[in-house]
Amino acid sequence: MSVREKITDYSKGDDLRLFWRLFSMQKRAKPGLLRDILAFFCCRSARRHGGYVGLAADIESLPSLPHGLHGVYISRYSAIGAGCRIYQNVTIGEIDRKAPRIGRNCLIGAGAVIVGGIEIGNSVNIGAGAVVFSDVPDSSTVVSQAPRVLQKKREGECEECLR
Repeated sequence: MSVREKITDYSKGDDLRLFWRLFSMQKRAKPGLLRDILAFFCCRSARRHGGYVGLAADIESLPSLPHGLHGVYISRYSAIGAGCRIYQNVTIGEIDRKAPRIGRNCLIGAGAVIVGGIEIGNSVNIGAGAVVFSDVPDSSTVVSQAPRVLQKKREGECEECLR
């Protein structure tokens, strides 16, 4: 990869090496001034990339983020296993300081929301736009509800008539 390609990737927010390096250094640092400084730069880097990763989050190994950190929110109380693939605009949130524990080799589709103190098993696929708030067993697939029609326009009616 040429220098120009590296600069382009970094400017688009696709190159997260510096962010993950800061994240791991902050996790290993002892409490004190150095850890606070690393936490500051880690948070600034995450914001620059358009996402948030809680500094106390337990991440087993670096997750695959095909679209970068764009819109990804990972709670500081969450735990993520190795080999996970997380797409854009995913929220792994907390309720009353309880966040999801996600197993190994999971795929989380774009726009999915996972909240609460729940367990997501190993090798689980969570579809785009799904809202997950209960436990999911190993090797399962979770998808959102089927779309439904709220009001159908009758023959000859105009848009204003439905309002």
